[in-house]
Amino acid sequence: MEEKYGGDVLAGPGGGGGLGPVDVPSARLTKYIVLLCFAKFLKAVGLFESYDLLKAVHIVQFIFILKLGTAFFMVLFQKPFSSGKTITKHQWIKIFKHAVAGCIISLLWFFGLTLCGPLRTLLLFEHSDIVVISLLSVLFTSSGGGPAKTRGAAFFIIAVICLLLFDNDDLMAKMAEHPEGHHDSALTHMLYTAIAFLGVADHKGGVLLLVLALCCKVGFHTASRKLSIDVGGAKRLQALSHLVSVLLLCPWVIVLSVTTESKVESWFSLIMPFATVIFFVMILDFYVDSICSVKMEVSKCARYGSFPIFISALLFGNFWTHPITDQLRAMNKAAHQESTEHVLSGGVVVSAIFFILSANILSSPSKRGQKGTLIGYSPEGTPLYNFMGDAFQHSSQSIPRFIKESLKQILEESDSRQIFYFLCLNLLFTFVELFYGVLTNSLGLISDGFHMLFDCSALVMGLFAALMSRWKATRIFSYGYGRIEILSGFINGLFLIVIAFFVFTESVARLIDPPELDTHMLTPVSVGGLIVNLIGICAFSHAHSHAHGASQGSCHSSDHSHSHHMHGHSDHGHGHSHGSAGGGMNANMRGVFLHVLADTLGSIGVIVSTVLIEQFGWFIADPLCSLFIAILIFLSVVPLIKDACQVLLLRLPPEYEKELHIALEKIQKIEGLISYRDPHFWRHSASIVAGTIHIQVTSDVLEQRIVQQVTGILKDAGVNNLTIQVEKEAYFQHMSGLSTGFHDVLAMTKQMESMKYCKDGTYIM
Repeated sequence: MEEKYGGDVLAGPGGGGGLGPVDVPSARLTKYIVLLCFAKFLKAVGLFESYDLLKAVHIVQFIFILKLGTAFFMVLFQKPFSSGKTITKHQWIKIFKHAVAGCIISLLWFFGLTLCGPLRTLLLFEHSDIVVISLLSVLFTSSGGGPAKTRGAAFFIIAVICLLLFDNDDLMAKMAEHPEGHHDSALTHMLYTAIAFLGVADHKGGVLLLVLALCCKVGFHTASRKLSIDVGGAKRLQALSHLVSVLLLCPWVIVLSVTTESKVESWFSLIMPFATVIFFVMILDFYVDSICSVKMEVSKCARYGSFPIFISALLFGNFWTHPITDQLRAMNKAAHQESTEHVLSGGVVVSAIFFILSANILSSPSKRGQKGTLIGYSPEGTPLYNFMGDAFQHSSQSIPRFIKESLKQILEESDSRQIFYFLCLNLLFTFVELFYGVLTNSLGLISDGFHMLFDCSALVMGLFAALMSRWKATRIFSYGYGRIEILSGFINGLFLIVIAFFVFTESVARLIDPPELDTHMLTPVSVGGLIVNLIGICAFSHAHSHAHGASQGSCHSSDHSHSHHMHGHSDHGHGHSHGSAGGGMNANMRGVFLHVLADTLGSIGVIVSTVLIEQFGWFIADPLCSLFIAILIFLSVVPLIKDACQVLLLRLPPEYEKELHIALEKIQKIEGLISYRDPHFWRHSASIVAGTIHIQVTSDVLEQRIVQQVTGILKDAGVNNLTIQVEKEAYFQHMSGLSTGFHDVLAMTKQMESMKYCKDGTYIM
């Protein structure tokens, strides 16, 4: 409502106004876009100057001066008392609450500015309401706007995480020491104490504080829209609210002036900096947003406004020279002359990129109803769309609901349930280890805790693969997601090979020069890790036994046989898996098992080497055990990598080679079948062996009988997803019409006579 009824919508310059956004031609939007970008650029300038001013001015005094200057300007030009309808007592109470909420949000905003600096404040706080509302709708509602909005929400969350985890700033570490200058009042002391209670550093607390302030700002604006209509417009509401804020803050400022020592020697010299901040941050930005929201769509205002302010923040963060810093330092006391500025880090740059992407995606209008495919036109010329398939399958849902449904699916199936339980146990032991390491200041425990946290990533990948493998097939992924388990096992195998390589190289280096080790905490940690990993070995041992032992099972998915004229479905057949490695192979579970096995061997190696070092002083035992473990890990992973590569390269399943060779010989002897060509068989997933074959039959044969016989023969050989192409004399005539000789086609069908077989049973066309 504020975008539609902002400014002078109900109480315009002439007492009237439009009742909605004004339709402006696209060619005339340029000047408003330029105006919006220029206003955002100046707002970035004002925020950087605000940061400099807050080094010398108390935050409450700073907010009071901003409110005072803004109220003076808006009361002078808006004339809220002489224009518009009379404000009732009930409305004055609402305006009072509005002013209190505005002061609290300003306090959070500018205190976050003192903690994080202007660059990070601009990146975190200067987001349009529509961006934050879209983000919250994706996270907590079922109407998030589809995959695009979900990507935008993910980008926003990644950007915040980058500021929390990957933002290296020298000043931030110094601010964690809480210099006395920061605690110049009970308010700032209370805010710092609240951040310290969260157990995070000041700059990280500032990031969280700004995120909280951003959400409060959006809720504040949403609640203000109805009130702005009641009192006669957003500009009148802002003028009255700022005036009430000044009256609220005035007693507080007087008390602060009396009870605290001022760090400013000449307030007169700060008139121009304060005037710049008031005009750029408070007045110009508000009026330009009001004008542009009337002339343009809200989504366009959000997109065109976010990009320039983020780019300006990055530029000023790198080139801002703090022109009034020297002046402020001169006004400060000698004890407060040292100052260090926030720096531009790689984490901030990455965060800014993700913020720009998320703002662009989340502010774009939802493209609903555009998933249909144009299939033609009606006799009257109306376009006809087909909305079958993915249009009905991909319905957006909130993240909590997605997590709830995913957890339900995980607990329904044995493999994913076992991975989930072991992951929870592993994470519990990891956090206990990290907590005890921090408590005892043990670097070994902390290092091993982060090592186990890395191991949990392999379990998460295996869990996600087990979940994805049960997703339904779509129009685009017509075979479903069964092969994701093969890919997960392959990636887990590659991880283990990399780990084995680094352990091997480090072990060789330590064999030459064995280092001395502190084994004080190694034994209890290794025993605890061994117990956890033995539980995982027991849980996942069936994956290893199934991969190396003979297996025979039924495929419960639908078995398909397709012909040129008909589709036959058989649900009562079963495929047999004969032989050893690979039968019914679940590479995902094998990869998880081998990862747990590697951790188990590592725990055993640490225990053995610790005992040898403590009893005999053999420091060389540690690299010898590590070398032996690295070799065992490598040798155990090679079969998994080999099997996964064979599946990904569509190799004929080794355990089916002999059966398929016999099956093809049987097919050649079927009455009425001339020959066959292009037989292709491959393993699609752990439970599906697929195949295609072309058969040439005589013109008088019954196709359905031939297809049924071929399907039965190949199904007995283990193929449970089969496509058969039947070719008759009409096909040969069709090929002749395409300038292909009849005899050439017959020669093509006789290619099986030239097939040669190797000693291992494989065949070469």
